[in-house]
Amino acid sequence: MALSEVLLKKPVAGLGAEGDQVKVRAGYARNFLLPQGIAVPVTQANRKQIEALKKARAIREAKELDDAKAVAAKLEGVALSFAVKTGEGGKLFGSVSTADIATKLAEQGIEIARKQIHLANGPIKLLGSHTASIKLHAEITVELSVELVSENQPEEKKEDAPAAE
Repeated sequence: MALSEVLLKKPVAGLGAEGDQVKVRAGYARNFLLPQGIAVPVTQANRKQIEALKKARAIREAKELDDAKAVAAKLEGVALSFAVKTGEGGKLFGSVSTADIATKLAEQGIEIARKQIHLANGPIKLLGSHTASIKLHAEITVELSVELVSENQPEEKKEDAPAAE
């Protein structure tokens, strides 16, 4: 197998971040990385570019960490509450997923990607209080309280009252 050593100009999932010097298969470098402008071959002339890319990477990572800290501060006091439809015995129709949580946070002005939200046991299918973990950065994870309440309970009580008369 022929390998090529390339310098990444942009982050590539599963391969590295900008400024990384990686060895990849020659065909992958020749047919994808180089034509797309994602990487350049490692030569003596490109070694100076490595330092510039590493500095840019450090600045970007510091900015991402600061942004994650700011979002974590916004999430500190947030508790979400969902009114869900339930059937007999308090069983939910459907569930509350990470997409629902992301939508509810967006309504409050906090933009979180659905992929950043982690529910320990998958979608929430039971009434009550639950916890969701939000991974904002490799170093920052925030716990969020999610409460599920039935929107049918007040209606059921109203229906029961006239029947008693």
